[in-house]
Amino acid sequence: MKFFNILIFLLAFVANVQAAQFEARVLRVSDGDTITVIDSQNQRAKVRFLGIDAPEFKQSYGKASLESLRRQIYSAGNKVTVVYDRRDGFGRIVGKVLADDKDLNLEQIRRGMAWAFKRYFRDVAPSDRQKYIEAEEMARKEGKGLWSQNNPMPPWEWRRENRR
Repeated sequence: MKFFNILIFLLAFVANVQAAQFEARVLRVSDGDTITVIDSQNQRAKVRFLGIDAPEFKQSYGKASLESLRRQIYSAGNKVTVVYDRRDGFGRIVGKVLADDKDLNLEQIRRGMAWAFKRYFRDVAPSDRQKYIEAEEMARKEGKGLWSQNNPMPPWEWRRENRR
């Protein structure tokens, strides 16, 4: 009986965990999946896009990915909404970033400027997982962005090879 009560408590707790959301102004685009923002209380935060991994700046398509994200944010007046429920080991907020109600995480994948980062999909909403996978498949099929290359190196492999 004790186990059953603990299980009910944990399920109720998990069901009540909700994503936080805030509006912010983008101060800096670091790369194709990381931005620095300032919120209405003048608090700065670094935001890592959930469920995607963009090429590193020194990697092929790294600059193009950064510019793609920068243009999307600029066209939205540098205003974004960040939806998140955790921070990573570096203290960055990890979340979905919206601009003009458009999912920029998804848009980066659609444009061939990022991979769907399946390794961390457990934190991505199930409906978004499917969209991200389908967007990557379509970008690959159409040869968009980094998919115009024969065998683009995923950023997680590039980081592992260039760690020194």
